[in-house]
Amino acid sequence: MTPNTLPPADATSIALAPTALSPEEFDEIDTILDDLRQRFEETPQWEFCEGFMAALIVCRRAIPQAEYLAVLLDSGDADEPADGADAAAPGPFADAEQAARFLELWQRRWTDIEQGLAAEVESLDDERAYHPEVMDVRGAVAALPEAERAAMAGEDLPSFAQVWAVGFMYAVENWPDEWQAPRDKEARKWLDDALQRLVALTEDDEDEPTLSVFDDEGVPTVSVSRFNAFADAVWAIYDLREMWRNIGPRVETLHKEALPGRNDPCHCGSGKKFKKCHGA
Repeated sequence: MTPNTLPPADATSIALAPTALSPEEFDEIDTILDDLRQRFEETPQWEFCEGFMAALIVCRRAIPQAEYLAVLLDSGDADEPADGADAAAPGPFADAEQAARFLELWQRRWTDIEQGLAAEVESLDDERAYHPEVMDVRGAVAALPEAERAAMAGEDLPSFAQVWAVGFMYAVENWPDEWQAPRDKEARKWLDDALQRLVALTEDDEDEPTLSVFDDEGVPTVSVSRFNAFADAVWAIYDLREMWRNIGPRVETLHKEALPGRNDPCHCGSGKKFKKCHGA
């Protein structure tokens, strides 16, 4: 492994358990991302990564791991190790051990999402369904002691699941060829509808908050319309997965080079007409 290079894409040398991550393991991922953020301040939060991952899973083409991690964890100049990082550390990570652990947890979450999207569910309440790891930041701040809330007054807090949706659309925007509208009119409408449901979630929740999503006794910070839009966005991901599976991988169009006319000069430079030379 060369310095500042991510481990081989989709390496099979690490045994990965296809089990859901525990709350402690999600905290571990957050800790790794916080550490990366000390060196690369643009490192995203996990909720953003969660949406980004979901888009990759339902993408028309299977994007290689090395390709998408370079976009997600863009750390600038890969030839120069960051301050505090091991000179031989892979990619933006502090050392090989940190990279291996992150990729192990990442792949387990990937597998869990794949299983959720592959399950035939009729309700998102089904424990087999895909349940995005999202935060109610406004609710979390509302639950802080008064002094801490006052210190955060005026900050622009994201709406429920907004960062998740932004992460999803970030992946779509970085691989636009894989999200081109299909020729089939019905499929094109299906794609547009699904993406619009996700784009809607990237906007602020400006309706009256009446729900406390994660705490029945908490301060209401989410509107009913927002909660319903979130459910619509999750179903949209199921729709996208089904649509691309039915359509199949994108086929590159091959353009045959135009041949000269029979009476045109031959392309080989012989001075003869094409019909008397290579066109004979």
